[in-house]
Amino acid sequence: MQWFVDALREHVELALFLSLAVGYVLGKIRIGGFQVGSVLGTLIAGLLIGQVGVTVPAAMRTVFFLMFLFAIGYRIGPQFFRSLRSSALPQVVLSTLLCATGLGLTWVMAKVAGLDAGTAAGMLAGALTSSGTIGTATEAIGTLGLPAAEAARLVNNVAAGYAVAYLFGMVLVVILLPRLGPFLMRVDLAKECREYEQKMGMEAADATDHSAYRDILMRAYRLPESLAGRTVAGIEASWPLGQRAVVVRFRRGTLLQDARPDTRLEAGDVLAIAGRQETLVDAANPLLAMEVRDRELLDIPTVTADVVVTKKAHDGETLAALVEGLGPRGIFLLKYRRAGQDLPFGLQLVIERGDVLTVAGLRPEIDRIAGELGYVEYPTTATDMLIVAGAIFIGAMVGLLSVQIGQLQLSLSLAVGVLLSGLVMGHLRSRDPRFGRVPEASLWLFDMLGLTAFLALVGLGSGPAVVPALKNAGLMFVVGAVVVAIVPHVVTILVGRYVMRMHPGILLGLCAGAGTSTPALAAIQDRAQSRVPALGYGMACAVGNVLLTLWGTVTVLLLGP
Repeated sequence: MQWFVDALREHVELALFLSLAVGYVLGKIRIGGFQVGSVLGTLIAGLLIGQVGVTVPAAMRTVFFLMFLFAIGYRIGPQFFRSLRSSALPQVVLSTLLCATGLGLTWVMAKVAGLDAGTAAGMLAGALTSSGTIGTATEAIGTLGLPAAEAARLVNNVAAGYAVAYLFGMVLVVILLPRLGPFLMRVDLAKECREYEQKMGMEAADATDHSAYRDILMRAYRLPESLAGRTVAGIEASWPLGQRAVVVRFRRGTLLQDARPDTRLEAGDVLAIAGRQETLVDAANPLLAMEVRDRELLDIPTVTADVVVTKKAHDGETLAALVEGLGPRGIFLLKYRRAGQDLPFGLQLVIERGDVLTVAGLRPEIDRIAGELGYVEYPTTATDMLIVAGAIFIGAMVGLLSVQIGQLQLSLSLAVGVLLSGLVMGHLRSRDPRFGRVPEASLWLFDMLGLTAFLALVGLGSGPAVVPALKNAGLMFVVGAVVVAIVPHVVTILVGRYVMRMHPGILLGLCAGAGTSTPALAAIQDRAQSRVPALGYGMACAVGNVLLTLWGTVTVLLLGP
């Protein structure tokens, strides 16, 4: 056992990977409706393993934190820059209100309870589940010019405060927001979201990744005598309004031909028709009784790809106007994502730059549509590491620049500089595909490995000091964590509903986004039986991530010596 302990002390890399492994195991623990999650799990694992006394180099911690910040910035860049427009003002105002209320309450509770800067920053980070706040607070403590022992104590207090407050921030928001929100607004959340879906002509996004059900089908039908002489467009118009069927190609005798809208068909032609399952299987299909088996006709190569909207001309356009203008044939929309969240989509959904449309169909047609909207991403594992590494380096250098104002030296800081570089790169990528490509799998690795490794290292370094820090925090710390976790959401809900008249579902999604709580969004959507709340999540998440990350520095400067 002593050999094992000595190995962990002497090799921090071993302690890190052990913490990650144990943390992900702890993250799978579920208590009622609450799951610990990998973020809290790795921090707890680090704190426990750190009891043996592991020395963690500050630079090692910083490397993983910068990976995490770049990934966050890259992901939310398009939404953040869009939030600077006047059309996004209501959501930006409410998101800022929630974050500012959280910062103000943290300062008040710290003064009332006599909390130091480290404990207060940890309370803010945990109560609003913002891991980025820990990193900027830790970095800011290092700029205060304190003795090494005092600086280490404050850093340990950040980790201890976060570990405790995170439990309240996660559990209370997930449980109360879907229930307290509708109560405060005096609404039936599920009914409001159903009515909104009907009004906007939306259909729910399918979150099932592996299912025997296939929404898009292609079937072969022999054209009867009664429909002979009609054009391809005429046959497609035979379906009821709102149901879309596309004649992809047809067989005439032994010859296979591509179908154009003005192609005139003859009796006996066998048509390959693509459409959603309800379009082809339901009784409304005018060719339902004429289905035949023709493998060669249906053997059409199709692909699934992500089309990213980057062209300014389509920003603010509805899906209905887009379909009418582009006239897509042989492709179907499967999913619609904004800021990494699936949205319910319908003809009245307003398009934003940076939105991702997952489509299935013929590759030439996908390429044509992608050329009109922005660019297409086919499955790949390649990451442009030149751009990623270069952007992190340039952002860090910008963050290190400082301005001397009297006795005060001001700088963005290393962390904020990298966050800004990620925002810029994500924004540029959404506008022009020539900029660095980071596939979703790579982005997830930068995000989750960067965050969990950073938290594990924070825990390892703070392990021996965490118990005394928790004892010193006391009951008022718990009260403060509860207040900071709940009150900002209550204030935002009341202002958003009764002053700005925002839709209840979208408003609750905004609260989850500004509070950087994806589990809360999932709980709200479950309560609403709808994905409408996701419409308010993306932009609020972008604003919340940026502000709450900055708040780590602000809290330390407000409360530090």
